[in-house]
Amino acid sequence: MQITFLGTSSGVPTRTRNVSGVALRLPQRAEVWLFDCGEGTQHQFLRSELKVSQLARIFITHMHGDHIFGLMGLLASCGLAGNPQRIDIYGPPDLDEYLKASRRYSQTHFSYPIKVHTVRPGVVFEDEEYTVSCQLLKHRVPAFGYRVAEKDRPGHFNVEKATALGIPSGPLYGKLKRGEHVVLPDGRRVNGADFCGSTQVGRKLAYCTDTIFCDSAIELAQGADVLIHEATFAHQDAELAYQRLHSTSTMAAQVALAAQVQQLIMTHFSPRYAPGNPLELRDLLMEARAIFPNTEMASDLWTFEIPRREVSKLAGVKK
Repeated sequence: MQITFLGTSSGVPTRTRNVSGVALRLPQRAEVWLFDCGEGTQHQFLRSELKVSQLARIFITHMHGDHIFGLMGLLASCGLAGNPQRIDIYGPPDLDEYLKASRRYSQTHFSYPIKVHTVRPGVVFEDEEYTVSCQLLKHRVPAFGYRVAEKDRPGHFNVEKATALGIPSGPLYGKLKRGEHVVLPDGRRVNGADFCGSTQVGRKLAYCTDTIFCDSAIELAQGADVLIHEATFAHQDAELAYQRLHSTSTMAAQVALAAQVQQLIMTHFSPRYAPGNPLELRDLLMEARAIFPNTEMASDLWTFEIPRREVSKLAGVKK
């Protein structure tokens, strides 16, 4: 699981930061999932290592322009490029109407299937490998945060050990890989767990923007490997944050601390903290690290690989 930040500014783009967009690359299945799609997101795709042809799912947090104005352009470009893949789009109730109106007035026809899913708190997508759920955050319009949870996988199966013990290949290997107890043709009883390495714990990502500090963000991020959280304002501008229902750097850090995440990555920064101003983004980073040391600040086109943790079979301890 690899995160690429396509836009990290709030409200308007700057010379160095585009508006909101975060891509999650799933290399093992050659898919890209996109979270929010601000204006210019398709240009950011071109500047990155991502392939728009692999775009499979788009998750929209809310209907503010800096999170959706790039959506129609991106979808239209996929169609003109002859992208045959179906794209599933998830978001608030008004999203489907917005896309229908945009297609009607621009007379845009997509040459590939698109399905819009209206989300509500709970599970919005699940397959054999991943579960995606959402929670309602606290903003001026209905805004959802998303959590992507990769399902645990059994450890590597030791074929050499099974062969050395004379266990015939075939259906028995499948049962052993799943950790089941198996009775062999000669009457021996073996435990599949003895042939598998440590369980590969599924990685978890939480994406929370736009929102002020709220309990639902903590719930969504609980135990996540990575929390991406907006940090529009510095701590000294908390009054502005409360007025506009956005977060400060310290609020983002407090969510990370309360949720006991492994890594906090802040994004969605106000242009008021550009270099040369009394407060700069490095000040926001220092504020957050004072509360939650394992904090990073996202920048456009920065890529972050979510590390995998394992569970020891003997101690049951996450590594």
